[in-house]
Amino acid sequence: MLPYTDRGQAGRVLARALEPWRGSRPLVLALPRGGVPVGHEVARALGGELDLMLVRKLGVPSQPELAMGAIASGGVRVLNPEVVASLGIEPETIEAVAAREEAELRRRERAYRGDRPWPELAGRTVILVDDGIATGATMRAAVAAARAQGPEEIVVAAPVAPPDTVERLRREADAVVVPETPEPFYAIGQWYLAFPQLTDEEVRGILRQAWQREEAGAAEEAPGEG
Repeated sequence: MLPYTDRGQAGRVLARALEPWRGSRPLVLALPRGGVPVGHEVARALGGELDLMLVRKLGVPSQPELAMGAIASGGVRVLNPEVVASLGIEPETIEAVAAREEAELRRRERAYRGDRPWPELAGRTVILVDDGIATGATMRAAVAAARAQGPEEIVVAAPVAPPDTVERLRREADAVVVPETPEPFYAIGQWYLAFPQLTDEEVRGILRQAWQREEAGAAEEAPGEG
């Protein structure tokens, strides 16, 4: 049986596994696009804020789904040396793919966030969320990008990932929370009954909903004037 019906249900399961972090009012940074509906459920359940960690996989040109590395906002780049070495990928190939993905990263930043200021990570508990993790290259780039901004704690969270990737990420994040670690793994989408591609508009809609809820909550907590 598949463990998850869709990303929303997966996010609710993940939120229960992240219950120990409820009191920290975490900053949940979702990896677009698929991580956004999962992160939305996590942030809502834990009483945290939702925002984005923009990361792009560097796919092998002949096998785009295979990650030879990843990039993240702030100029962070992480390579998967095993893939690079085994396929004999030349540096100029990596640079060409990275340039293309950097352009897409900037486009997504404008499309999803507009002029909204980025949240401060320093001294905070940051939970990095995706809808699943395969090789871990993308999430490793996300961890590196977050770490550079001085958070108190970095938690990596996803509904599903292979056991070896989870162990690798434990060496880089402060905690890793993954409810399902099947072996063999194959692909993230295999572990969902419904796993559609999200559009930019769907991502913007989820973010608007989350940000409106956060603003309403902040207004209720603000001291009254009198």
